[in-house]
Formats: sequence, structure tokens, C-alpha cells
Amino acid sequence: MSEAGGDAGASVATPAKSTTDPDSWLPRWLVAHPLYAGWAWTLLWAGLIVLDEVLDVAGWTWYLLVLLAALPTLVSTLVVLHATPRSHLRAVDATVLGHFFVRFLALVAAFMVWAASVVMSASISTTVQTVVGDSEKEVTALGFNLMVAAVPLVLSVLWMAFIVRCAWFLRRLRGWRQVPVKTRVPKRFLRRRPRLKRVVVGLAHPGLLLVAGLGTSLLAVSVDAVELTLNVLE
Repeated sequence: MSEAGGDAGASVATPAKSTTDPDSWLPRWLVAHPLYAGWAWTLLWAGLIVLDEVLDVAGWTWYLLVLLAALPTLVSTLVVLHATPRSHLRAVDATVLGHFFVRFLALVAAFMVWAASVVMSASISTTVQTVVGDSEKEVTALGFNLMVAAVPLVLSVLWMAFIVRCAWFLRRLRGWRQVPVKTRVPKRFLRRRPRLKRVVVGLAHPGLLLVAGLGTSLLAVSVDAVELTLNVLE
């Protein structure tokens, strides 16, 4: 009787282990093919962006649609990059030639941006003088209007540079596969939630980020920001 009582007491004292999966709410197809889901999401919002341009809806909706198109892959990218120490991406296998070639490309890009800014400044100055004449007050007012109109364009360029930089690190961190076999993502990242980790790493794909973030932003720059500048000049 005492042994039975002891066994019963032990069974009561030992709580049963919970087998509930905290990520069971994630659809099975999403866990199996996170990258395909990301492409479908991007194409959906890209279609809405085109529809927005055809229907000529309010201008601010364009930026909202661009943000929504890149939202899943952008959030996943930020989460993965935030969880990864910079030491995981030390270029220990990079050659000296590769190091200097990347710096050379950066200098060429910086020179091109500087040259473009000089040409644009001269063009804007000539245009302002032609439109308003020699009135200093009108020249100043139009100059401020042009600066305000250029803000969306500048922010779009900085946004695109940020997207390209993040995609560059993603390529080194997890490669181009939908579900990478070997990555440099820390092993402690979502260790106890493998289903969620598979989705997050799958959506944090460099190609998807470039298309969803950079592609839609190029449309915004080529259509919306340029039209805004031309309207100010008129």
C-alpha cells in the first residue's frame, strides 16, 4: 500500500510536459514555402500599385502601397539582421583585390552622385532664373518650394540605398536558397520555435527584398516624385 501511495504521489507531483506548439497557428503551406508566399504578396501589392496609378487615387496611397509590398520581407530582414552580431560576417575569406575593388566601386558611385548633383544644381538655377526673372524674393520662394519637393525624392534614394545594403548582408548571411541548408544566422535565433524561424529566414531573402523594396521604390521615384517636382516648376 505504501509503494502504491508513493507512486501515486509521484505522479501527482510531476506535472505533464506541455506539447503545445506556440507556432501552430502558422499555415502549413507558409512554413513549407515562405519565399513563394513572399513573392505572391509582393505581386499582389505591385498589381495594386499599378491599379492605383491607372485610377489616379490620392498621392499618399502610393507610398502606403510601396511600404506594404515590402513589409513582410523588410520586417523579417530587420529581425534577422538585428539578431546577428557583426562578427558573424567578418570577411575572413575575402581577398585584398576584392576589398579594394569594392572600395573602387564605392568611389565611382560617389563621384557619379556628386557630378549629377552639380548638373542638377546648375539646371535648377537656370530654370529658376528663367521662370521668375530677377526677383530675389520670388527666386528664394521657388527655391524653398523645390527643396520641399525634393524631399520625397531624396528619401526614396536613401531608402533604396538602405535596401541594397540590407540585401548585400542577407546574401552573405543566408544565401539565395528559399530554405538555406547552412547559414551564418546565430543558432540561438528562435531556437525553440523552428517553424517561425523557417518562415522568418525564408522571407528575409535578398532577391525578394530587392524586388519588393527596390523595385517598387524605383516606380515611386520615376512617377510620383518626378511629377511632384515638375508640378512645382509649373
